[in-house]
Amino acid sequence: MEAVSLKLEDSFLHDIEKTMKRFRYTTKTEFIREAIRDKIHDLEKEEVLLRAKNLYGASKRNTTDAELHKAREKAFRELDEELK
Repeated sequence: MEAVSLKLEDSFLHDIEKTMKRFRYTTKTEFIREAIRDKIHDLEKEEVLLRAKNLYGASKRNTTDAELHKAREKAFRELDEELK
């Protein structure tokens, strides 16, 4: 495991420590790792949603309601698998 160091302003560090106590984190490392994991997950989720948004309405052909329903179900299953 590689060590990474960073400098934080005193006020920001104080806010982190208050939050850690409130949510029962035992170390700053644990808190920061989880924050980074959450940020990565959020960015990946944004990317998937953007791709889905770009696909919406991309078809130029006439599509039946049944075909749309089937396509939506497939897209949601794929998104669900990707976000797990």
